[in-house]
This record gives sequence, structure tokens and C-alpha cells, in this order.
Amino acid sequence: MTHQVYAFEPPERFVAGTVGPPGERTFYLQARGGGRLVSVALEKMQVALLAEKLEELLAEAHQRFGAELPATAEGPADNEPLDTPVDEEFRVGTLGLAFDVETSTVIIEAIAAEEVEFDAETETETAEDDDEDEDATPEISDDLDRLRVRLTPAEVRQFIDRAKRVVNAGRPPCPLCGQPLDPAGHLCPRHNGYHRR
Repeated sequence: MTHQVYAFEPPERFVAGTVGPPGERTFYLQARGGGRLVSVALEKMQVALLAEKLEELLAEAHQRFGAELPATAEGPADNEPLDTPVDEEFRVGTLGLAFDVETSTVIIEAIAAEEVEFDAETETETAEDDDEDEDATPEISDDLDRLRVRLTPAEVRQFIDRAKRVVNAGRPPCPLCGQPLDPAGHLCPRHNGYHRR
């Protein structure tokens, strides 16, 4: 069975976004470029983790390789909705990150979940580490679809800022337990199962 690699190096636009009302949102990564539009579905936790790991990767690239990093996102914030149609190509199982030292760019790879199990683990590595310890990287089947984008550090910063806004735009958290609050309240474990409004 052949796999599809959707490569955007670089994309015209690469963002995290959602479809649906708070509490029922479906999260997507979406890349656009060269007349193509690719959307892949993933979990809210994966979007939050991706933003966190990208921040760590930028800091490491700056420390180890002297990469120039923007302190804040440059230019106007991209608050536009996802481009339509939002057709899910696949559901993401694994997210891979790498820093290309030669071009000072970040490579993000979203790899389809295998049919047998869901793997939400995110691996962070740098291009120079590839040959040093190959056994430390989990094996990922080459028979899986994947979305690959290459971004500058400035574009990564814009992606991180938007991803954080998207994650935080859902239902507000309960001040006691941190779980999302529904408009009618929720069964708070800190209240022994009583509704908190």
C-alpha cells in the first residue's frame, strides 16, 4: 500500500485551527501552498504539546547553533478561520520535529496514526543528532501518510502564538479541578460529584 507525503517546503500558510463549537471542536493542522490545501486532524493535547515542543526546539537551536530567533511573532496575527473545504486527509498519531542547521529552518512532520494504536508521543530531535543515536528514535512505519512543512523561526513563532490562542479559546477551565466548564456547569470531582455552575 502506497503512502502519501504532503510536503510544503515552505507553505504559504500553516496553522492550527478548529471546526465546531466549544466542547465539540475538532482540531486540525492545515497547510496551503502551490494550489494545494491539506488538513489533518489531531487532539487538542497534541496541538498544545506541539506548541510547547516547538518553543523548546527554538530555544535549543538558538543555544546550540546560534539561530536568530524572533522574540515575538512578526507582522499581524493570523486569526482567520481555516481555509475551506476542511477535508481530513488523516488523523495524526505522531509529531516529529527537527532543526535543519544548514538552512536554519524547522521541519514539522505530522504522521498518520496506525490502525492498531494511537501514539500521541512527540519526538524532538535536531538534524545533527540523526546519526548519533538512531536507536533512541522510535521506529515509524514508512507506510503511513504524513504532512511535512518547513518553516523559518519567525514562521514557527507565528504558528506557536496562534496554536496557543486556539487551544485557549475553548471552554473556560473550572477554577477547582481545571476541567472544561460547560455552559450548564459540570460534575466537579472536587465537589464530590455535585454540579458546579
